[in-house]
Amino acid sequence: MPAQELDKLPGAEIVLPGIKDLEAGRETIDALAVSAAAKKLGVSDLLSVANAEEPAAHRLYKRLNSELGDAAHSRYNAILSRVAKFARAKNVLKLI
Repeated sequence: MPAQELDKLPGAEIVLPGIKDLEAGRETIDALAVSAAAKKLGVSDLLSVANAEEPAAHRLYKRLNSELGDAAHSRYNAILSRVAKFARAKNVLKLI
């Protein structure tokens, strides 16, 4: 799928930078979000840099909590929702 099409999908602002961060070995919020949804996104091969001791979703929440405190829960849900929308839209484009 051309990168231009992926840029237009909902959630691309999280997923595409997250994939680049994973490829570079950086554990950013975007990278953690992509790691948490790796199977849905079809990027499980990028998880070699992931910390296997604790799930990425847990690390994402802890990171958000340290930065946002009480607002972490709503931001966590919003991020994962955007990532799920990206995965669904990407799968729909494959079918067309």
